[in-house]
Amino acid sequence: MKKGIILLAILAIVSTELNAQLGNVLDKAKLASTTAQFDVNSLTSGIMGKLSSALALSAAQKPKVASVITEYLSQKAQFIAKQKTSPAEYTQRQMGIFQGVKSKLAGILVKNQMNKFLGLKPATNDPANVLSQLFF
Repeated sequence: MKKGIILLAILAIVSTELNAQLGNVLDKAKLASTTAQFDVNSLTSGIMGKLSSALALSAAQKPKVASVITEYLSQKAQFIAKQKTSPAEYTQRQMGIFQGVKSKLAGILVKNQMNKFLGLKPATNDPANVLSQLFF
């Protein structure tokens, strides 16, 4: 009888450990999958394609704006998985780094361009619109 109880206790402990380890592996796999879909360079190119024409960026402005966008997307990539697991935390962090983007762009863009930039925000987070990755 004692052997049976000890065996059940050992099985319970092993089962708990395996579930914990598998949970970590699954979480890492989900994060890797989300990050793989969030290609910073590809998104930067797409966003710059839209911004360059919409804002009539000068040759001097383009690399500066691209640098700000790349930095923003790199920071966002670190917590993009939170968009599904913890939406409130994601929104708070995204808004914080987006404020930095606006501050940096205010030093690069003229007032008219900045107003146009803010007017480019899509009404909703539409994955088909690359600008959604910038504003949401």
